[in-house]
Amino acid sequence: MDMKIMWAAIVTVAPMLAAIPAAAQQRPAIGVELDSDENRRGLSWSGGRVSPSADIFVTSGALEASGRIVSLRDSDRHGGAEVVGDVSLGASTTLGLVTLRGRVTGHLFGGAGFDADYYELGGSAAYTLGPVNVDAGADYAPSQDSIGGDNLYLHAGAQAGIPGTPWTVLAGVGHSSGKTDDPFRAARLRPGGDYSDWRLGVEHVTGPITLGLDYIGTDVSERAAAPFLLADARHSGDRLVGRVRVSF
Repeated sequence: MDMKIMWAAIVTVAPMLAAIPAAAQQRPAIGVELDSDENRRGLSWSGGRVSPSADIFVTSGALEASGRIVSLRDSDRHGGAEVVGDVSLGASTTLGLVTLRGRVTGHLFGGAGFDADYYELGGSAAYTLGPVNVDAGADYAPSQDSIGGDNLYLHAGAQAGIPGTPWTVLAGVGHSSGKTDDPFRAARLRPGGDYSDWRLGVEHVTGPITLGLDYIGTDVSERAAAPFLLADARHSGDRLVGRVRVSF
C-alpha cells in the first residue's frame, strides 16, 4: 500500500470524526483486522488477495461516526485503487428491543484510474433478544457517474451466540439492483446486472481477539460479467473468507 495514499485517507477521515462534540463522547472503539479477502456484498474488492484494515467508531448521544481504511491491492473492480476510506455519519435510536439507524457513507478511493468515489444513504432496524440479533435494512447510492447509475442494496441477517461458549454463528442475504446509465461503471457494484448474495459464518471471541470464517456466495453470472473489466468476474463467486481482528 502506498503510505502517501494511506495518510491522505487518514487526513480526510479524521476531521469528520472530530466534528462530533467531545462532550458526552463515549470511548472510541478502535480495531485492526486482517482478512484473506476484502469482500463486500459477495464481491471481492481486493482481487482475492489478503487485505489489512483499520477502523474507528465514535458515538455521542444518538450521533454516530465511523471511519475505516482498507488496502485494496490495486483492485481491478475499482480501477486499480490501492486503498479505500469509508466514512459514515449517522444517528440511532432505540424503541424497546429494536434499534433504528440512519447514516450517510462516503467511499473515497486512492490510486484509482478514474474518479471512483461515491456515497450511499442507509437505514436499518435491528432486534435483539438475549444472544440473538436479527436485522434488516437498505443502502441506496443515488445516480452517480462513478458507479454508472444508481444502486439499491436490500439486506437481512441474523447472529446468535452459543450460550456458555465463545462462539457465534452468523447468516445473511442481500440483493443488489438499480438503474444502469453506463454499463462499464455499473459493473463495479453489479457485475452482470442485478444479483443476490449470501453469507454463512462463525466467530470465536476471546478478549479483544476475534477469529472468523465465512462462506460467501452470489448468483453472479461470470459469463455476463466477463466483458466488463470493472466486474472482475473471476472474483464474484463463492469463496471462504478468513479474518482475524484485534479490538482496542
